[in-house]
Amino acid sequence: MTETIERRRAALEARFPVWSPTTLDGFLDRCAAEFGDRPLVLTDERTLTYAETQAWSRRLADGLAALGVRRGDRVGMVMANHLEFTPLKFAIARAGAVAVPFNYLYQAAELAYVLRQSRCAVLITMTGFAGLDYPAMLDEIAPGWENGATDALPDLHTVVQLPTILDAREHVRTVDELGVLGDEHPGASDGARAEPDDLGDILYTSGTTGSPKGVMVTHDAVQRTGYASALTRAFEDGRRILFSLPCYHMFGYVEGLLAAMIVGGAIVPRTSFTPSDYFAGIERHRATEILCVPTMTVALLESPDRPGRDLSSVFAILSGAAPAPVWLWEKVRAELGITEITTGYGMTECGGAMTMTLPEDPLERHSTTVGRVKLAGVAGLPDRGGDLCHYRAVDPLDGTELPAGAEGELISRGPTHMLGFFEKPEETAAGLRDGWVFSGDLGRVADDGYLQITGRSKELYKSGGELVMPKEVEELLTRYPGVSQAYAVGVPDDRWGEVGCAWIVPEPGVTPDTTELLALCKEKLARFKVPKHILLIAADELPTTPTGKVQKFRLAARAKDVLGG
Repeated sequence: MTETIERRRAALEARFPVWSPTTLDGFLDRCAAEFGDRPLVLTDERTLTYAETQAWSRRLADGLAALGVRRGDRVGMVMANHLEFTPLKFAIARAGAVAVPFNYLYQAAELAYVLRQSRCAVLITMTGFAGLDYPAMLDEIAPGWENGATDALPDLHTVVQLPTILDAREHVRTVDELGVLGDEHPGASDGARAEPDDLGDILYTSGTTGSPKGVMVTHDAVQRTGYASALTRAFEDGRRILFSLPCYHMFGYVEGLLAAMIVGGAIVPRTSFTPSDYFAGIERHRATEILCVPTMTVALLESPDRPGRDLSSVFAILSGAAPAPVWLWEKVRAELGITEITTGYGMTECGGAMTMTLPEDPLERHSTTVGRVKLAGVAGLPDRGGDLCHYRAVDPLDGTELPAGAEGELISRGPTHMLGFFEKPEETAAGLRDGWVFSGDLGRVADDGYLQITGRSKELYKSGGELVMPKEVEELLTRYPGVSQAYAVGVPDDRWGEVGCAWIVPEPGVTPDTTELLALCKEKLARFKVPKHILLIAADELPTTPTGKVQKFRLAARAKDVLGG
């Protein structure tokens, strides 16, 4: 196997003797010139080739320009993994604009915040998904939005709809009509093209202040990460990647779409995850790799729908978000026939996954580390032997560099790292110092370059691969009558990696109804932010420092004991 992997890497490096920076639309144009008739997007209803995606993106870009979108404008996207996502994403780049793909599970208050903070000029949205009605949300956020800018969203002058589970709102343009508008104004986007080092995407992640932060990344940065993924995972020509992980996230966007394009491959995007749908997609579209988090992998192995499925095409898996035990990878090999396993670690601020295990690594390494810095060759750092970035551990208190193997806060620098947080200078100054991104994660960098994650210095926890900011949950709960204080912590969970546990301090003489508190969270928060457990605690039982600060790590440990973790 190792010899085959090395040959594939050598072939890929031969195709890229130098790194030539371009914009995202320029990247699509290069791919269309080489792979025009190949499929790029495969869904059960329709297939898009590279050439068709390129032509459609041009029409849509001209339509955006005709609507008044100019270079540097922000265009929001509330879009699941529908076929239209790909041409729309490249159309925004072709119009010289900045794509702002939002989490489509946001509730109204969350969507209102990111729309206002990003100052989007145009929003492209589904009409509905997973029980959410987006036009109704906009009615709540900014009444009169159909007619242009409002007091609530003064920058948002146009909404474009993709009819999904609900009918399109009358008098509001659809994606199809945007393409027709482009046909009526051919060349409207000509001359708007950005530069490779210009801002291409703003991707929202949870912030230390309790509000999401918009991570700014360039056109060139995400392509370097995609190339490094293809090289590290040793892509063969035409790799087909199936995933349900959302394209608003670096996982689906970079590790799926952009990485596949490096070798003229295709994506098989699914709008939601079920084991039977994954099996059906692999079988129908002959996928060669799947993207998963460990909970999904367990579900695939336990599914009664697997027997009788033809899964012979798939031989690779990329797993992220949480570590998995060796026994899981042994079962993946034995029962799914997958021979090449890769795990990774990273963060949006760095450009996605920065470290990966190699598919030729022993299983123990996939379980005990998060890999080494990605191989990037011509797209990487010349002073680091072509590695995609440089990691080191520093003292969490004073930032001094620690020796190899010592535990500290992990920081990194490289050509894929963020420009900063959109219109948040204080947070940018804290998270990006002298070119180094401070992760907030605690870990070790071993002598061989492999990383281990040992904890988090920040209070963020991950549930199902999504970061949750405890303060956001706490502020909601403390507004409820009878709740004096609230502290949200992450606790281990076999299915989701971590789940939220909220400790509630009641007001004197009051016993809050935890069922009602959970219902409040489900109503006001995206699903991944909703705590799984709510526990009551007296104020004098809170673990505190000598100065009175609540020690959340002790609350997390106590929750594990109470819940039997």
